[in-house]
Parts: sequence; structure tokens; C-alpha cells
Amino acid sequence: MGMQTRLTEHAGVEHPIICGAMYPCSNPELVAAAAEGGGMAIIQPVSITMVHGFNDPDTIEGLRVGIRLIRELTDKPIGFNALIEKGSEKYFERMSKWIDIALEEGIRFFVTSLGKPDWVCEKVHAYGGIVYHDVTNRFHAEKGIQCGADGLICVNNRAGGHLGDLSMEEMFEELSDLDVPLICAGGIGSEEELKTAMDIGYDGVQMGTRFIATNECTAPDDYKGAIVNATEDDITWTTKLTGVPVAVIGGDGVKQHSNWLVRRLLNSRFKHRTRVLVTGISFWRMRALAKGKKNSAKDLWSAGKSVETVHSIESATTIMDRLGESLIEER
Repeated sequence: MGMQTRLTEHAGVEHPIICGAMYPCSNPELVAAAAEGGGMAIIQPVSITMVHGFNDPDTIEGLRVGIRLIRELTDKPIGFNALIEKGSEKYFERMSKWIDIALEEGIRFFVTSLGKPDWVCEKVHAYGGIVYHDVTNRFHAEKGIQCGADGLICVNNRAGGHLGDLSMEEMFEELSDLDVPLICAGGIGSEEELKTAMDIGYDGVQMGTRFIATNECTAPDDYKGAIVNATEDDITWTTKLTGVPVAVIGGDGVKQHSNWLVRRLLNSRFKHRTRVLVTGISFWRMRALAKGKKNSAKDLWSAGKSVETVHSIESATTIMDRLGESLIEER
């Protein structure tokens, strides 16, 4: 029996650790391996259906195929990530159907990002499920709770992907009175950072970067090597991937800002459509990277400051189990 918190109760897992959804790195084998280690592993549906070979141009049944493949590899609980920012009507309909499929396939733990999760909470709660919502500040935390979120993923300034502005300590201090489980997301790569987050008072942590540098992740070897060899000082940011700041491993080819036209459109009434376009262009580049395209100076490796403590490529099952066991030893 691992350390019990409100997260482990909600998710039905042994360890209060989430292997976060990562685009395009959350392939079925990685999700299954992390779950098998006793933590909660989150499906990223675009990664499952479009990057890793389960896409059907006429239906969205590819997600069901991916989920069932994961179920062949593990019977442990898994979760689902719903990016619900306003975009095209077609994307919204697809995400709604994906959520329905996830529920039909027995998934009961959901993480929502970049939008109002009220309609997701309504769907999931009808099945007795749980919804945690990504936030970077109190304003969005309160909105998420008002919409029915059962817990909060607190994205701090050390995270990979879309990072926040506050430290893990500042995030906890700002949100700890809200009386919902708080999950520390950002800067967790080893037992030391995990213990720090739990000592602060978090109900668990979400990790992404550490699980890219694993045997089961199908990211290119160049990407994994960049994480293992990088230090905290190598992490910078760019808006070129999605139109808003994303943490990446620095290099000569990294330009922080999008061009002037994109920046202008992102500050106009067309901002949502522009983000869809920018992310779409990034998608095709990242899809090529996930399929093993040769690295170049223009490739952008998304990663957080936890690279400082990532020194090897191991099994995601081993990593998850070791981190969870370290919490038991501390008690």
C-alpha cells in the first residue's frame, strides 16, 4: 500500500503520482507502463489517435482501439486529458465524442485544460467519475471549482509545456484554502522534488518530462538524449509551438517569439483560430519527430526544469514504482 492522499482515493491508484498527458509523447505503451508502476497515467487523445497510428479519417474509433491496446498491457487505472479551449466546432464535437468513448471504455479520471470544464464535469460526474482541472492562478482555480472540478493541477513556473508564473510554494499558498486536492505540476524529476512537494502539502504531483526519457516512450532518441544531457539553465521558452509560451530545451535554433503577424493575430478577435492554426502546423512537425525524423537545429524539444535531475533512460514502470516507494520510506 502506497501513500494515501485525496488523489489516490479519487484516482484509485497506489501512488499519488500522475504521468501527465504529453503531445505527441503519450503513446499507448508509455501510458500502460506508467500505470503499471502504480500511479495514474493520462491518455492524450490527439497523440493516441493521430500520431501513433490509430486515426480513422471517417470516425473517432481510433481512440477506442488505443484504449483497448493499453488495456491489453495493463489492468491498472488510466485517465484522459481533455483540451477544451474554444476552437473550431469540429474539434469541439470530436473532443465530446472522445470523452464519451473514454467513459464507455471505463475511464473515470479526467484532466481538463485550457477552457471551462463545466460540460466535461457534467458528463463525467454522471458516470461517477472525477475531473481535475489545469490552472496557473487563483482566478482560473476558482472558475474551475465553480464549474464542478474535483481537484486542481497546479502548473508552476518549472513545468514543461504551457508553464505558469508562480513557484510550487507560491501556488500552494495561493490555492490551499480552496478545500480541493492540489497537484503540483512542474519541476518534479526525482525523489527529492517529490518529497518537497508532498511536504509543502500537495495531494500529489504530475510529471511529464521524466517520463519522456523512458524505454516505453516512442519519442526520438535525440529527444530523450537532450533531456538526459540538459540542465535547468538550458530550459527556455518559445511561442512558436502553440502561440503562447511553452518551455523547451534551448539551442541555437530556438526563436522565442512567433513572427509579427502571428503575434498580432493572437491579440485580436481571431486569437482562438490563430492558436488552432499555429498548433496545427506544430502538430505536423511534431508528428514527424515522433516517427523518428532526424533532429535538426529547428526541432523544438518541449521539457521542464526537472531535466536537472533526469540522468538516465529507464522503464516508466520502474520510475513510477521507485518514486512511490520513496514516499512510503519517508513515513
